[in-house]
Amino acid sequence: MTPETAQSILDQAFAPWVNALHPKITAISESGTTMIIPITDDIMRIGGIVSGQALAALADTSMVFACFGYLDAPEPLGTVTLDTQFLRPATGDSIRAEAEVTRAGKSMIFTRVTLIAEPSGKPVAMATATFAR
Repeated sequence: MTPETAQSILDQAFAPWVNALHPKITAISESGTTMIIPITDDIMRIGGIVSGQALAALADTSMVFACFGYLDAPEPLGTVTLDTQFLRPATGDSIRAEAEVTRAGKSMIFTRVTLIAEPSGKPVAMATATFAR
């Protein structure tokens, strides 16, 4: 699957509120997915930092696409678990998600992601998720 194909799936098949984050898939392969969202006023909360809800949505979405990259095709998936650890306030120009599949079975796929603030390059959150196939 190419980044362009994955982006088309994201743009056409995902909820409008996910697309309101303006996510861009920059890389996708069997080994993982990279996705970026700009930091805009719409996702900032009091104190000038990105809201945890926006970060959790980015984490979940990027891990779904890590599954698609691993499978080399979109497949219906349901989030079974999503565990997010917020490490520091997210500030800067954008947030980069680096997601990967850690194990894939017949009925479950296990994933993890690191969210990184740009341009500082500092991790702001980490998450794991389990998806039902």
